[in-house]
Amino acid sequence: MGRRNETNRLNHKKKVDQKKKKIKDSESARKEKLKQIQKKFNKQNSTETDQ
Repeated sequence: MGRRNETNRLNHKKKVDQKKKKIKDSESARKEKLKQIQKKFNKQNSTETDQ
């Protein structure tokens, strides 16, 4: 598939954009999971230090 014509160029761009979006979404999901784990850990530690 050469990218010399408009159709192939747009198909390639679409493919690349989807790949970038997938990576970006997975990174943001990972960051959100880490935030939740950190909140849980901090909450657990704060209750242990209070006792």
